[in-house]
Amino acid sequence: MSETLARSPKRQSSLKRRLKRLALFPLTIAAAMTLAAPAWTQQEAPPSATDQVAAPEAKEKEARHESERHEQKPKRFDWSFAGAFGRYDKAQLRRGFKVYKEVCSSCHSIKMLAFRNLSQPGGPEFPEKEVEALAASYKIKDGPNQAGEYFDRPGRPSDRFPPPFANEQAARAALAGNYPPDMSVLAKARGYSRGFPLFLFDALPGFSYQEHGVDYIASLMEGYEDPPPDVKMPDGQFYDPYMPGRRIGMPPPLSEGVVTYEDGAPQTIDQYAKDVAAFMMWVAEPHLESRKRIGLGVVAFLLVFVGLLYFTKRKIWSNVPH
Repeated sequence: MSETLARSPKRQSSLKRRLKRLALFPLTIAAAMTLAAPAWTQQEAPPSATDQVAAPEAKEKEARHESERHEQKPKRFDWSFAGAFGRYDKAQLRRGFKVYKEVCSSCHSIKMLAFRNLSQPGGPEFPEKEVEALAASYKIKDGPNQAGEYFDRPGRPSDRFPPPFANEQAARAALAGNYPPDMSVLAKARGYSRGFPLFLFDALPGFSYQEHGVDYIASLMEGYEDPPPDVKMPDGQFYDPYMPGRRIGMPPPLSEGVVTYEDGAPQTIDQYAKDVAAFMMWVAEPHLESRKRIGLGVVAFLLVFVGLLYFTKRKIWSNVPH
């Protein structure tokens, strides 16, 4: 009993110290809130009239500069070769080749395409005589001859389209430092993200959208426009919202009536852009029609094969007790 009485004062003093600490805790929180109150008041203070006018302008300018860092998503066009049953439009391919030859070939090469490909099935299907005449109009560097020298000769259908420049350095020297890309596989190499949820379908075999490249090329060709007032373009640069960075070194290549069509198609920038983009798609994938035809044949064979397997199984196991 005496030990309990001796310990009770100690317990009481310990309890008092704990109560004092608990009492100081709300006071500490209140003091911290009092010290932080001026900062909160300053943040939540209503903006002045000058700030209300300047804020939308600053936000608009910031949004505009933010958009300049990211290209605009290309338009989606209706292509004849899209889908599992799509086929090239031969008239469009012929018009696209005409646009390439008269406008694009002065800078861009298609060095993986041979002249004879223009007469093969699944493409423009030009007559062979016309292809031979076209090839002969080009000078092909050949050799060496018996004297060890290289020489120029008329082109043959088996030759590939010669590039407009001998090498990259010559191209940059002639085009103010710009190097135009080769167009052989450009329509398959270019692409863009279609965003959620369409990119989920693009990840599935058989459901992916395969016309990203031609959409991008057609949009880029017809997308030239004047830059915003607060955007200064460097010398030799042009504003195109579909180009990464929205700046491109290629001058606007197309204009109304720059190429004459004999089939009565509209001679507009939009039509030129679609035609040359379709031609570039064929250059990148000249066997698209045969690939789709083989694919459909394989699918049909597999369906018939599965049906035969099912009925064979029914026939074999029908009389077997289970």
